[in-house]
Amino acid sequence: MTDPRVTELAGLLPGLKLSIDAGDLEHHGRDWTRRWTPAPMAVAFPADIAEVQAIVRWANGASVAIVPSGGRTGLSGGAVAARGELVVSLDRMNRVLGFDPIDRTLTVQPGIALEAVQNAAREHSLIYPVDFAARGSCQIGGNIATNAGGIRVIRYGNTRQWVAGLKVVTGHGELLDLNRGLVKNASGYDLRHLVIGSEGTLGIVVEATLWLTSPPLQTQVMLLAVPAMDALMKVFAEARHRLRLEAFEFFTDRALAHVKAHGGQDPFDTVHPFYVVTEFDAADEAAKDAAMAFFELCVGEGWVVDGVIASSDAQASSLWRLREGITESLARHRPYKNDVSVRIAAVPAFMDDMQRLLAVEYPDFEVVWFGHIGDGNLHINVLKPAGLDNDAFVAQCEHVTSMLVETLRRHEGSISAEHGIGLVKKPWLSSVRSPGEIALMRGIKAVWDPNGVMNPGKLL
Repeated sequence: MTDPRVTELAGLLPGLKLSIDAGDLEHHGRDWTRRWTPAPMAVAFPADIAEVQAIVRWANGASVAIVPSGGRTGLSGGAVAARGELVVSLDRMNRVLGFDPIDRTLTVQPGIALEAVQNAAREHSLIYPVDFAARGSCQIGGNIATNAGGIRVIRYGNTRQWVAGLKVVTGHGELLDLNRGLVKNASGYDLRHLVIGSEGTLGIVVEATLWLTSPPLQTQVMLLAVPAMDALMKVFAEARHRLRLEAFEFFTDRALAHVKAHGGQDPFDTVHPFYVVTEFDAADEAAKDAAMAFFELCVGEGWVVDGVIASSDAQASSLWRLREGITESLARHRPYKNDVSVRIAAVPAFMDDMQRLLAVEYPDFEVVWFGHIGDGNLHINVLKPAGLDNDAFVAQCEHVTSMLVETLRRHEGSISAEHGIGLVKKPWLSSVRSPGEIALMRGIKAVWDPNGVMNPGKLL
């Protein structure tokens, strides 16, 4: 049945595209977590900032909760609408608005896909360097809302480092124009950085100005087979010392087996416990010689037992697929995911403790892990056995997560590295933030969104 408030909104904004189609409600009411049954009242597809403002003001008057929606590739339940909310999809606001060659900035609407941003930058012989496997479906507004990281953080940092300015519609419908692309702006609180990573709880990003940069002259991709976990950080330390790294990622033999089952091509004849895929500058012969010296030293020390250097763009893509195809290859198993981080220096000790914990607590479950080892971010995927009830599976995994949180606390880490807190990780927010911090976060939320219409129940 149509909620009468949807009819009211349609009458208020006759040009607004609204849907109550069951397929649209399901599609736009959930993200990749798949743990909640989507139940939004409707999906709104605004075409411009004015429609977004009008929707938010109407929601305040009608006491309707809003869930901002981008590509919904998150893994924390941050884009779930399961309690009759209005989903505000930014799909139609997906254009490049302008390029400034002097400032080297690209201004875009929030619904544009990350890959489209990257392609637009290349048209001007520049790059937008934030990158991850979901580039074709995730949207820049969602990347900003979660301060997305990805595979090149080691060289370029998170999304936060590349946001020059934002336009944001707050929880009471006011339009803010934040920072306006300034490199230096020492004029009080930088509200732009409150919005970045706020998971749609303060407002809706409606426009973003992004910094671009020069591409590396030439890079090479190398895949390494590593015999033991304690060798991973030794390989990383040597790579960082000798090479100018673009990326340094690792995964396990179990992860590789799932990717191979989905068409990935393993260049090695033998299965190895761990693998590293790294990309680095190779602009001249000196850089290439340094790469060979790095490889030979690692082999000589016993840290690496085999390796491949890509000789073409196609081969580089094939090697990267072994890492980037992991999440897609695991999707049919409905994995329970942990996305955690520690300081880089704490990675070896944390990995050792984590391995012991998982071996004891998940004796009958397959656990697949991989991560951005160069920035301390690990992804732990627990695969649900086919015959096990999903609620029982989640309950057991959450019990183990509580113990994992204690391990993270000892190593001063975070329960969420990339995907935010959302619904999934809300029980463990206090493991990362002090009571004083959480109280301030609630106070900020109350100022930006006094009636609590913006993505309620998420994060806080």
